[in-house]
Amino acid sequence: MNDLTKNILVFIVIIVVLLSVVQGLQGVSTGQPQLQEYSEFLKQVRTGKVEVVEFEDKTKIRYGRDDKLQFYTISPETDNNTLIGILEKNGITFGATEPPKQSLIGQLFLSSFPILLLIGVWIYFMRQMQGGGGGRGAMSFGKSKARLLGEDQVGITFADVAGVEEAKAEVAEIVEFLKDPSKFQRLGGKIPKGVLMVGPPGTGKTLLAKAIAGEAKVPFFTISGSDFVEMFVGVGASRVRDMFDQAKKQAPCIIFIDELDAVGRHRGAGLGGGHDEREQTLNQMLVEMDGFEGSEGIIVIAATNRPDVLDPALLRPGRFDRQVVVPLPDVRGRELILKVHMRKVPLDEDVVPSVIARGTPGFSGADLANLVNEAALFAARANKRVVSMEQFEQAKDKIMMGAERRSMVMSEKEKLNTAYHEAGHAIVGYLVPEHDPVYKVTIIPRGRALGVTMYLPEEDRYSMSKQRLESSISSLFGGRIAEEMINGPQGVTTGASNDIERATDIARNMVTKWGLSDRLGPLTYSEDDGEVFLGRSVTQHKQVSDDTAHAIDEEVRTIIDSNYKRAKKLLDENVDKLHMMAKALVKYETIGEKQIEDIMNGREPRPPEDWEDTIGKTPDGSATADSDKPGTIGGPATEA
Repeated sequence: MNDLTKNILVFIVIIVVLLSVVQGLQGVSTGQPQLQEYSEFLKQVRTGKVEVVEFEDKTKIRYGRDDKLQFYTISPETDNNTLIGILEKNGITFGATEPPKQSLIGQLFLSSFPILLLIGVWIYFMRQMQGGGGGRGAMSFGKSKARLLGEDQVGITFADVAGVEEAKAEVAEIVEFLKDPSKFQRLGGKIPKGVLMVGPPGTGKTLLAKAIAGEAKVPFFTISGSDFVEMFVGVGASRVRDMFDQAKKQAPCIIFIDELDAVGRHRGAGLGGGHDEREQTLNQMLVEMDGFEGSEGIIVIAATNRPDVLDPALLRPGRFDRQVVVPLPDVRGRELILKVHMRKVPLDEDVVPSVIARGTPGFSGADLANLVNEAALFAARANKRVVSMEQFEQAKDKIMMGAERRSMVMSEKEKLNTAYHEAGHAIVGYLVPEHDPVYKVTIIPRGRALGVTMYLPEEDRYSMSKQRLESSISSLFGGRIAEEMINGPQGVTTGASNDIERATDIARNMVTKWGLSDRLGPLTYSEDDGEVFLGRSVTQHKQVSDDTAHAIDEEVRTIIDSNYKRAKKLLDENVDKLHMMAKALVKYETIGEKQIEDIMNGREPRPPEDWEDTIGKTPDGSATADSDKPGTIGGPATEA
């Protein structure tokens, strides 16, 4: 309940109490006579005990021996002519009194109370519609939606942020400025007004912004870029002004805008040439950040994973003049992030964060937090008191390959076909050069796939060689070729649809983006400019001629055909290993690195460590699964 509501309620209570007091005083001043029966009244009249009678109205009669009129009665008659005759006959003095008038104060309160009540209710509802008292009213669309967190409400510090040490070092001087601005000002230095944090989703951009506020102990405004734009024209600009007005009152402070690309994209990117409400909002933000009126003590921090679509005026010095890249963590960063998230989880002695970090390349901070949570859930389902390495392996497999789906019973034919398909992927991936090692192969349906072959990089990679890309194409075709070798050309299934799509994308990017074509050379023929962006991509024109487009298609076909032939040759030369691996998959359903190594060295594969002969079997001996969708190769993407 806000202050206005409390004031209105107190006002109403005071009025009611005063009215009650006034009426009570009136009753006391006139005295309170004693009620008597009408028959008793007539008896006293006839016996001479009544000397004075006053008629207050048609039914109420007051009487007594003197002017005090100690008694009153209620007449059952509305016509008192008979009673008046009796009074005259007995010589009793009688008369009538004027009804008592209310005092001036009472009349004033009674007459003004309804009006005052209506005015109070009207003010209350208007304040509520305008968001009074801190609420969000129906007419508060021009107010900023930024949430203010006080310096004591931000409990996150740099100790809670791991894996982005370079980014923390970049923003550390912002904290120093907020704590001691004179250190920079006496040398003429100015802190950047805006810091733009750029990076993939889940890398900790928002967390880092909170840590800055937590370290500096200053108020922290947080808002999303989409909160500025509404259906009403001018609302976005009004909210920007209101947000900076609030921030100036709290300075020094931090404004954090999440998903800046929702409001800060290129101007002139809309269609139709009409007025764009989003552009007006952006213009107001540009003025507030670096216009005629300064914004001293206000540091704007924004986060986006789409820096390519931001307006250049937003990135110039004086606005978001510093860009801090928050990349995916490397192996050391992943280890530090895991240790942060493992603080609240009881761990078994066999858990080694460095081992888990090496096995999770490409994971973001959010992915690693999810990994720890999934491992804890696996341990809870198994009624464990601590989380062991086994649960972390299960969680990693679930995240990278999808959840196991054992509810659908596969036919023996489909199960065998899936086994050969995944064995084809694994064998080609094992034999081609510069390919990631095969980590695990399974024919247990996971996610939307009937089977999964998972590759695990030995180290973090930031670029891809031509040989590595071609090896990825060969391994992608291994599954389809294995099906063709076993079932014939007419027995090939749709399970390789995703493999073909990915292989084609890699080959086309080699030709059009990465300049890895011997025929077309180091030129770019890509028709898209970064991510698809409405207003820019729809108006782009094809940048290559028909002859060049035909040459691109031919070169893509050449790359695909050569790697298809290489994969087929490798499987023809190792057909015995193909049969052995498919047989092992049918028996064990999931095989790991040790079993794959045994098979590729011509040995009978050892049973997996956690394998039991009854796992995954129904009473008729068939494996259980629950997806009939085409298979895909799991694990990290092989495309650069």
